[in-house]
Amino acid sequence: MNGPALAIPIEARRESQENVTAEAQREFAALVGEHQSMVFSIALHYLRSRESAEEVAQEVFLQLYRHEDRLASREHVAAWLRRVACHRAIDYARRRRLDPRTSLTECPEAASATAPGDAAGDDPMLRERLRKLVQSLPEKARAVMILRYQEDLDPEEIARTLEMPVRTVKSHLQRSLALLREKLGRARGELV
Repeated sequence: MNGPALAIPIEARRESQENVTAEAQREFAALVGEHQSMVFSIALHYLRSRESAEEVAQEVFLQLYRHEDRLASREHVAAWLRRVACHRAIDYARRRRLDPRTSLTECPEAASATAPGDAAGDDPMLRERLRKLVQSLPEKARAVMILRYQEDLDPEEIARTLEMPVRTVKSHLQRSLALLREKLGRARGELV
């Protein structure tokens, strides 16, 4: 036989719910703080527009808020955010019919760490040319290049993020690098 139901005063239930809500808000704010630069950076490198990147980042975190309870761990959250940021940036570009190459000159230089002695880091003209060349790549290849060289993900992580086979990722990387080398070589030949 069950005992009598415990009656919890309405004020105590309300206070308990407020505490849970406040804690959930703090946890979500911590997640946003931890990952906002990564999400914004992916969107900015893909879209080349600060306003568009901010809009995409907001969409991504709104989607995280709606699906947070389905994500298993902090590592899962980071991988999920990368994947969603890439997909939302591609969707945004399609939806707005953006041509990222046209807004490139309007976009301020993104903060990126370059190694001392890095040829592209030392030569602003070369860095700008490389950025334009990467922007000229097809959508999927561009997303692979951004995740590989800006986010420093290995091909397996990129494959999981973009939901494509690892061989396809490696193929995009090889073809894209060959194409970039060829175009850069032609551009350098024209300058000499």
